[in-house]
Amino acid sequence: MIRPSTVPLGFFTLLICTPLIFAEYTPPKFAGVRYAEDYSGLAGQDRSGLEAMDRIKFIPISADESVWLSIGGQVRYRTETFENFGFGEANDDTYHLYRLRLHGDLHVSENIRVFAEAKSSLASDRNLPGGRRSIDLDEFDLQNGFVDIKLPIGDWGTFTFRPGRQELMMGNQRLVTPFDWANTRRTFDGFSGILDIEGWKIHSFWARLVTVDRYDFNEANDAIQLYGIYGKGKIPGSDTGWDLYWLGLGRDSKTFNGTTGEEDRQTIGTRVWGKSENGADYELEVAYQFGEVGTGDINAYMIAAEAGYTFEDAYATPRLWCGFDYATGDSSAGGDVETFDHLFPLAHKYLGYVDIVGRFNTIDISPAVNFKIKKLWGKLQHHFFWRADTDDALYNVGGAVLRTGSSGTASEVGQEFDLLLKYPVNRRCLAVVGYSHFFAGDFIEQSGSSKDIDFFFLQLQYTF
Repeated sequence: MIRPSTVPLGFFTLLICTPLIFAEYTPPKFAGVRYAEDYSGLAGQDRSGLEAMDRIKFIPISADESVWLSIGGQVRYRTETFENFGFGEANDDTYHLYRLRLHGDLHVSENIRVFAEAKSSLASDRNLPGGRRSIDLDEFDLQNGFVDIKLPIGDWGTFTFRPGRQELMMGNQRLVTPFDWANTRRTFDGFSGILDIEGWKIHSFWARLVTVDRYDFNEANDAIQLYGIYGKGKIPGSDTGWDLYWLGLGRDSKTFNGTTGEEDRQTIGTRVWGKSENGADYELEVAYQFGEVGTGDINAYMIAAEAGYTFEDAYATPRLWCGFDYATGDSSAGGDVETFDHLFPLAHKYLGYVDIVGRFNTIDISPAVNFKIKKLWGKLQHHFFWRADTDDALYNVGGAVLRTGSSGTASEVGQEFDLLLKYPVNRRCLAVVGYSHFFAGDFIEQSGSSKDIDFFFLQLQYTF
């Protein structure tokens, strides 16, 4: 039985007990990337009735309020407990993760802004393989730092040019995300051009991955480049959402199932999603990859689907749903590459919270139920994992080989049960609790240590 350690709650208790007082103004929801929030609606309003943390969202710099500053941030604490991490019997530990984010959003005019966000990501000792990893620890750094120059395009829309350090979030984050689960988050240095026109947002970009140096300032990695175009809108004449994208990835060196060399991987894909009036919802995303790794050609694809139904009039408003994920693997070692690469994803959301399985050489079927009891939101989900091709490896979320393809002949990787509970104490304070159990399958038993994994976490955060 997992016994999570004592959690330092005093600071969060103080924040939770702070009353929230609002005037007529309804603030926007906190966004996954904080630069996406728009507080311009506070201009010209009487802000004296707002509580302090809302007044700092619009601080006039000029008398006519055309120049203004918005300040925000987040404090987050998480404790994690593992038993049998990586299927190893001796790999048990509890450790703590702390993160502070602070940002300033200066609007010089209607069409020019400067956004900067700093972070400090700290971690206690972690007595598991890998120690304190780059996703755990980054003492102090710049997470975002860019300028937006917005140009109107007649009455149809706008074009925004954005050079600098910036987090990237594309679609439903299967392939490109800031990866908020990581204590250090992910960011890039580069350029973006964002076209908002007639209900469509088209984001073109070229960027280099910023690699974490845990104790010094982070720098962009010239050996890893991401570029492409991502469009999001609606299918004409319908309420169905539609994404279309092309993503290019360049790496100086990469190995897949015995093939090593410079990688040039191109991904083209589409995603459709929607919800009917009777409570049914659906999502389908498909992507195809081509290019080269060394002298080998890339030929890979993924399919991700989800279908659900919400019982609006039932107790706890349950949503019954099932997910399906398929990502190709390689049929033979060396030569051409058929392994799909999930780029820079939020695989954690789709393939289980233990993070054993990444979107490489994977089949996952995952029935689930979401529910809501007053303010408490919960999810119960069960994953069934297989290797798509038994000649290829099992890859974890970070893209590392967890077990080589030659270490076993079985396709079954295992099963994972996930329980997730979220309780928003108020608009700013959120408590999250999760428990997961991974049942080792035939391939894990054939290929090495095979103890079942238990994982528990408790997360508290305050956002302003």
